[in-house]
Amino acid sequence: MAATEPVMVIGAGASGLAAADALARRGLRALILEKEPHIAGPWRRRHLRLSLNTHRAFSSLPGLSYPPGTPAFPSREQVIAYLERYAGERGLSIEFGFEAAAVARDGDGWTVTAADGRQRHAAHVVFATGHDKVPWTPDWPGRSGFSGRLIHAADFGRVEDYEGKRVLVVGAGNSGFDVLNHLSGGHPSGGKAAAVWLSVRQGPSLLPKRIGQVAVHRFAGFMDRLPIPLTDLAIAATQRAVLGDIHRLGLPKASRGGATRLRDEQIAIPVDDGAVAAMRAGRIGIVAPLVRFDGGKAVLSDNSALDADVVIAATGYRTGLETLLGGLGVLDEATGRPLSSGGQPTGQKGLWFTGMKPTIMGHFHSAVVEGRALAAAIATGS
Repeated sequence: MAATEPVMVIGAGASGLAAADALARRGLRALILEKEPHIAGPWRRRHLRLSLNTHRAFSSLPGLSYPPGTPAFPSREQVIAYLERYAGERGLSIEFGFEAAAVARDGDGWTVTAADGRQRHAAHVVFATGHDKVPWTPDWPGRSGFSGRLIHAADFGRVEDYEGKRVLVVGAGNSGFDVLNHLSGGHPSGGKAAAVWLSVRQGPSLLPKRIGQVAVHRFAGFMDRLPIPLTDLAIAATQRAVLGDIHRLGLPKASRGGATRLRDEQIAIPVDDGAVAAMRAGRIGIVAPLVRFDGGKAVLSDNSALDADVVIAATGYRTGLETLLGGLGVLDEATGRPLSSGGQPTGQKGLWFTGMKPTIMGHFHSAVVEGRALAAAIATGS
């Protein structure tokens, strides 16, 4: 069947919108397919106090700035409103409620089939569904019999939901510290968790969100231009100078530098916004890795056990692309992540990815850079 669209972009997040806009600037119409009934579905599902960890200067798309008065780190509601406004002002074409269930080669292009049987055809298909689409929780022994509440960090909800609760956070990555930052501040009404512990296997390379009133991410452009080993040193030096020796608090040393892990393992650099101070004050305890559950207890690798009311798994995400693209040789077999992103060829003509790799500059900046490279590659036939 002949392709009926020049390009289809799957996903109406920042990467999908940036890619469609970059294609439009080169005269190529792109139809965006979005499974949700609205833009920014993942942002709408996250907790109400979520904000960007990237500065607004690096968190916009071409042709539209945030409104005057937007804080340095835009809130969940401000990001949603911004993306909705961007799609409208740029005149992007979006078909909502289209959940891709199958992707197949179709003559000179591709056919994407929705869960309800609808089909769309295009010469090029761009996946902009993100590297953090599907929350992933380990299958700990005894998990099904845990009498407390086990959730993923993506479902954190409201801070006040944890008032008086004993909370175990598993994982010291970006989402783990996001949870800890919120729990350490409690709730404006004064309610706080009864106890908070952090179960950590690998120590973080940590950056403060601010130094005084200065947003640390303002320096991301400079750090991004440094060689990776120098960036690792700059992160470690900033961590030590601003946060002190966090290993004295019980946090293990990081196995590798933050920039190295970001490049090689696609692990985002966590940001501290109060959690370390809470650790130093004894409000957050550092404990051994979680290994299993035993009724209402969380059992740790040192054979100690915690009576936790809530266990929050800050254990990362998966792309969820294996069922759609698993047989095409375009994904890493171990992680399910795309082997290429942006304008890089995938080995499958007309199949592309964008926004799949975290960078020190942040997701929005990466969406713009990769969207432009992708549009150039499609427009020139490279």
